[in-house]
Amino acid sequence: MNLDNKDLKDLFALADEIGKKRYHKLTPQDLEDYRQFDRWRYIDGNYKCGTTAVSQQWARENSDWHCPVCGAKFATVGGRTIDHKLPRAQYPWLSLDFRNLWVICQPCNQEKGERHWYEYEHYMFIYHRDRYADIQLFRPRELLKSLKARK
Repeated sequence: MNLDNKDLKDLFALADEIGKKRYHKLTPQDLEDYRQFDRWRYIDGNYKCGTTAVSQQWARENSDWHCPVCGAKFATVGGRTIDHKLPRAQYPWLSLDFRNLWVICQPCNQEKGERHWYEYEHYMFIYHRDRYADIQLFRPRELLKSLKARK
């Protein structure tokens, strides 16, 4: 499936269609995968206890010193965070799929919130057009292809 020729509206519709079909077929394993992210990310699965050494190492290995969204140095804006491109709440089976994760700064993560990737991309196009080209580089194309194949 070639996603490069699809516009943002089509990509959002496709992701939404796939997500809704799969969400209604959640299995116990899907819910376990959802909980597995908490155990990978947080000590004892509790965010109040801090982050695990493994997730900290992954964040360091998958980012540099600056946020790919705003360009701010992580150390000056509260640090880096691991974010789900397609939200865990809508796609729990992708909680620990590393193609669905990226490292961004705390303020950008808060601004993105629970937006679906394509909602976020549209938001960036409207409100931060100067950053839009960078955001497109992080579009989860391969992840979307894999979802389409499993649908």
